[in-house]
Amino acid sequence: MAKIFAPAEANLRSNSDSLANYSLPCEYCANLTFKHIHDFIRHLREKHCSQEGGSFVCRYGYNQVCSSLPVEGVSDKDYIAHAAKHAANMQQQQQLKKSNGQMLVATSGAASSTGSTSTSWSVYSAAQNLPAVLNDPYKGKQSNFLTKTWGDSFIEKTDIPKSLYIPEINEHHFDSYRKRIIKRYDKHLRLKANTNLPPNTSIELLHHFPNLRKVKSLGSTNNGPIDHSQFDFNSIPRIFINPHLDLSKRQNFDEVFPFSKEGLLGDGKNIVFNVKQMQEKLTHYLDIVEVRIAEQVASKSQAFFHAMTSHDVLMEQLTETLTVLKALRQNIHSIDNNIVKSSLHVFKLERARSNHLLVLEKLKLIATVHQSQPMIQSLLSTPDYVAALDVISTTQEILAQELKGIYGFRHLSSQLTEMEKVINKMLHTEFERYATADLNRPLNGDFTVLDGDKLVSIISGLLRQKHFQFIDSYKEEAMTTVRAITKQRIIEALADSDCCSDQQAAALEVGGLSLTERLKLLDNSIQALTSLLYRIKAVHNVMKDTANSAACKSSIDRSNESMMDRLLTDDDHERVITKLNDMLASLCDYCHERLGNLVSASPNENEKEKLSNDTNSSSNKSAEKDVAASATENFSDNNKSWLSDRATMNQVCKLANLVEKFTETCETLCGKQCLALRSAFKAQASKFVQKFHSERKIKLSHVLDSERWKQAEVPPEFQALITYIHQNESFPYELSQTNVIRTNKIENFMYVGNEKFAIVGTVLLLIQIIHEYCRTASELTALSGMLGRNLAEILRHYNSRCCQLVLYAGAMQVAGLKTITSTILVLAGRSLKLILWIMPYVKAHFQALAEHQPNVPGMPHAYGVSLLDTVERDIRSHIQEIEGKILTIVDSLLAGQISTWTGKPPVPSQSFRNISKHLTKLFEAVSSILPAEEVQSLYRMVNKAFKEKLREQLLKKNITNDGGPQHGVVTSELTFYLETLRNLKVLPVEELNNNCLNDVWTK
Repeated sequence: MAKIFAPAEANLRSNSDSLANYSLPCEYCANLTFKHIHDFIRHLREKHCSQEGGSFVCRYGYNQVCSSLPVEGVSDKDYIAHAAKHAANMQQQQQLKKSNGQMLVATSGAASSTGSTSTSWSVYSAAQNLPAVLNDPYKGKQSNFLTKTWGDSFIEKTDIPKSLYIPEINEHHFDSYRKRIIKRYDKHLRLKANTNLPPNTSIELLHHFPNLRKVKSLGSTNNGPIDHSQFDFNSIPRIFINPHLDLSKRQNFDEVFPFSKEGLLGDGKNIVFNVKQMQEKLTHYLDIVEVRIAEQVASKSQAFFHAMTSHDVLMEQLTETLTVLKALRQNIHSIDNNIVKSSLHVFKLERARSNHLLVLEKLKLIATVHQSQPMIQSLLSTPDYVAALDVISTTQEILAQELKGIYGFRHLSSQLTEMEKVINKMLHTEFERYATADLNRPLNGDFTVLDGDKLVSIISGLLRQKHFQFIDSYKEEAMTTVRAITKQRIIEALADSDCCSDQQAAALEVGGLSLTERLKLLDNSIQALTSLLYRIKAVHNVMKDTANSAACKSSIDRSNESMMDRLLTDDDHERVITKLNDMLASLCDYCHERLGNLVSASPNENEKEKLSNDTNSSSNKSAEKDVAASATENFSDNNKSWLSDRATMNQVCKLANLVEKFTETCETLCGKQCLALRSAFKAQASKFVQKFHSERKIKLSHVLDSERWKQAEVPPEFQALITYIHQNESFPYELSQTNVIRTNKIENFMYVGNEKFAIVGTVLLLIQIIHEYCRTASELTALSGMLGRNLAEILRHYNSRCCQLVLYAGAMQVAGLKTITSTILVLAGRSLKLILWIMPYVKAHFQALAEHQPNVPGMPHAYGVSLLDTVERDIRSHIQEIEGKILTIVDSLLAGQISTWTGKPPVPSQSFRNISKHLTKLFEAVSSILPAEEVQSLYRMVNKAFKEKLREQLLKKNITNDGGPQHGVVTSELTFYLETLRNLKVLPVEELNNNCLNDVWTK
């Protein structure tokens, strides 16, 4: 610090010597002053300075902001100079104040000596104040900083019109006020003039003080005013002004009587003269004092006489006040004796009574606490665990608050704590015992709760203690029961089975059971686990209702919420409900996993070999349960499925119904999807469906390859199926015999309403396959998507194979046909149109099944419907290709005949005769297969092709309609052609008039 202040001390050494007599106070630190300037600067540096980086910021000022030093900070040297300058300014201000004070004292003394009065200047002595200066109408007024910077012309001035609601005020409105105030103002002036009168003259002073005759004689020579220098107060020795003057002290006595120092008796000592001279001095001093007193009294004479005048009035008022106070005190004493003391005595008695009642309540409370242990024992014997725990909690609270410090209960708190721990152990033990007894009782269809009141009491106690682990304990016990039930059902199934002589071997080979035995095992297991889940659901409901009651969430408890204590907070209640829901969902999933193990279990060759080596060295009875457990845990997923090997469609559907019913039951109980059992069944059933699909596809391929492509007869059961689909717009599960009897007649056509379809035999098989797939999809809803995709594959295979055999003449090599006739093409197209008619109902069937099934990631159920849409488009395209093929054949025949026609007699020519034969054969081929509308459409297209070919031939032969011989030949040929069409009746009469072929001529 010495180094820091060295420059300042060097610069201020001369000033510090001259200003050492003045103290420097800190304006912002209470009661803190400094005698030396460098101490004050050091204080500023330590307390009122902050260092920011390499700069120093002065904080000595209002709100720690210095008015003279920049906020950004300065260097160390500049800050020391700033602090020294500030200290020097303060020293100068103090020196100026002191000098002003001395001048003021001198002035007041001079004024007092001359008898003049003076007052110190204050802010109220100012002739103008700040608002008057700022509102000077002769000065420009600056409304804001804009006019301050850029002048008054920066802002547009607008004249504000006078308000209609403010009247105009002139000086006549103040006449009444001036008349009223002028009297007061005159009185004020008179009082002010009396106050400023000059001090009284010496004659007036002598008139008031008659003892001053000698003073008067002093000024009688010139009859002028008294010389005030003769009455200077400073001429009186200071010892006479001392209020503690004691003449018993020798020093004081000698100073008052100086002539007594050398003795009073002796030669040349005139005691009388000295005493007289001393008396004159004292008289003079007394006169000086009286003159000064007289002057002082004269200056305040008016106030003095006014006070004397008011003195009598004040005395009368004080006398009256004393009389009133005396009467008031007597009244207060009377009230105190008659009212207050008796009331206070009543309050005292009431307080004593309240204290006695409090003592009585304390004694009753002590007696109640003393009986708490027997009460807890009686409540535990009920058992009412919540009440016992409430008694313990209440007693602990009373001991801590109401009965704190009672010596007799010093061990009761620890005893209650131990009892609470014992109750906690009892609750866990009782709950585990109850869960074991409830879950292991026989599954006889009884879904009620075993001893519900006891369960509610136990759960309430556990919730009261915030022990939520009982839910996990119950879940573990329930899982153990599920394992035990599945093991027991497997052991019973193996015991009743004749497939193996050794229980252990059969246990490892659950897949070795017969199909009927295995289905029975699954059925028994599902029924047992269903009963167990319903029993668990009942316990779950009791736990949930108890939790709701503990949290006052039920409607009854919510109405009584103000009268009962909540055992659970909202957060704890939400936590308990979540754990209960998770417990139920976990148990349902675990049941599905156990059943999924049974469904997926299949024989394993390695286990067979290992079992054959270990069978002779182990006992059947001791290994029975372990073997059953290993059988249920077998998740081997071999390529060979026991359903696809041995099960029929009815058995698979029955198993599917069991799985679906159990899955729906679990989803109803727990409120979430359970996929384990359904997935295991789908894994097995998919192999069955794949086998089912392969068999149908192979059978359809064989029938297609052996198809002769002739019109087949329609059995009544197929006609009944199509009729049912047409009427109900859905596929039947199984046709009743009544529907078959109604159409017992064998027809050559398949009737769909009023429309008939001529079909080949393969289509009957395809319709049967479609019906089987739809019925199987209804049974195996979990595999409906797979069945839909397989059916789409079947239909695509039929469509593509039909295209290969018919359009590309594959039937000539496979079935030994000589040629592909138009009859075959028409039959193939008509058969495909019947399949096309069935397609919307097939898609609607699978779409409805897909909407009721959850989507599996990566394989949505609606994917099969989209494949059916693709197949439908392929079939439509195939039908168009068949129609185009027929037109191509006819077009080639017509082109061949017309190209050889020469347009010369005889008429009709051989070419037109052959055309007529081809048209007649075509009509014979399609008339019995196609409906009349399609026949007309076909012949309309044939007629159009004929006219185009004939027009080209006429242009080639240069034959025109000029009325010549060739024109007549052409007219005769066309007449023969029209006559052939009229005889076949393939087109309407209006389309076969004589002018219908005029467009063959090109102009």
